[in-house]
Amino acid sequence: MAELKVEIDPAEAGFDAARLARIDTHFAKYVDDGRLPGWLLVVSRGGQVVHVSTCGQRDMEAALPIELDTLFRVYSMTKPITSVAAMMLYEEGGFELKDPVHRFIPAFRDARVYRQGSAMAPVTEPATEPIRIWHLLTHTAGLTYGFHHVHPVDAMYRAAGYEWGSPPQKDLAACCDDWASLPLVFQPGTEWNYGVSTDVLGRVVEVVSGQSLDEFMRTRIFEPLGMGETAFFVPEAGQHRLAALYAPTPGTRKAFRFDAMGKVSTETPAFLSGGGGLVSTAADYHRFTQMLVHEGELDGVRLLGTRTLRYMTRNHLPGGADLEAFGRPLFAETTFDGVGFGLGFSVVDDAVKTKVLSTRGDYGWGGAASTAFWVDPSEHITALFLTQLLPSSTHPIRPQLKQLVYQSLVD
Repeated sequence: MAELKVEIDPAEAGFDAARLARIDTHFAKYVDDGRLPGWLLVVSRGGQVVHVSTCGQRDMEAALPIELDTLFRVYSMTKPITSVAAMMLYEEGGFELKDPVHRFIPAFRDARVYRQGSAMAPVTEPATEPIRIWHLLTHTAGLTYGFHHVHPVDAMYRAAGYEWGSPPQKDLAACCDDWASLPLVFQPGTEWNYGVSTDVLGRVVEVVSGQSLDEFMRTRIFEPLGMGETAFFVPEAGQHRLAALYAPTPGTRKAFRFDAMGKVSTETPAFLSGGGGLVSTAADYHRFTQMLVHEGELDGVRLLGTRTLRYMTRNHLPGGADLEAFGRPLFAETTFDGVGFGLGFSVVDDAVKTKVLSTRGDYGWGGAASTAFWVDPSEHITALFLTQLLPSSTHPIRPQLKQLVYQSLVD
């Protein structure tokens, strides 16, 4: 089991300890007034942990505290792991980024694109070019999520059983066939829209590798990195360590328990969601971020070449556009000025434009339950914040975390 502890005096790593304490003070207020049930924070620099802190409870009703071994649903923080898995196969010659997805999933061969009409009677047209692997990695494929509630195609996903999950007993292959039968929101490569692209990418990993997605991740990523508690399920013996899931009460925004969404299987589920299915611990996910900040290698285990990871963490949106200009909004409260998207990660392209204290080139992503991480390759910093409040747009946790981590640097 991966361990988590402070490994260096903050001053030796260029941090001011009193300034680091401001992070804890600030986010403790979220717990004190009931907006968050609890949280866990890890900050590292130069490969050494400089700050670890916990606050609040993993289960408010049972009065169980957040602990270093608490298990969290990381939801969309699964996506960077799936993207790394895919690029490991890319490095072996398993595919080219321009390859059409239908080469691996034939159902996508005759993709149609929404043009007008309702969810009940959509008017579609043929895709002008096929969905390609790079479209999946950058969320420019035209795929969507049922939970968006913005576009008629979103409603079609919901009608097919895809809102926050998938129809019971359908595996990843069957889900991909379903999505291929639904219209795309736009022509591939012409816009950015958050959707099931990374789930489809997970199926590509299965086809290319000849392994199920969970088996590939376990044997090629989790075991080599020492991420022994990261999986698509939580065994019965570990369920007591799983943090409860919460949502904001309308009006007060106080967290209330949201068990309708919170169940995690005790065994491998039928649908292996490379877009949002993993459960992990802070220690495990920290190991993943350390592999990233060390450019694909950790403790003698190399998953990716240095040039591959550098390529993944550049802005791949056409014309160097940012998500604010090229993307469809995730949530009304979220803005992405100055932030582009690479192969599996958001990437800060213009730190000034973001209006958040940050560094050009830092990259990361978050999860639906308000979790977040980022890696700053120029400052050799990683930050990881874990909690369980759905949705992630409820509070401005991510920009606040960045401004508070960076203000604590004094070198």
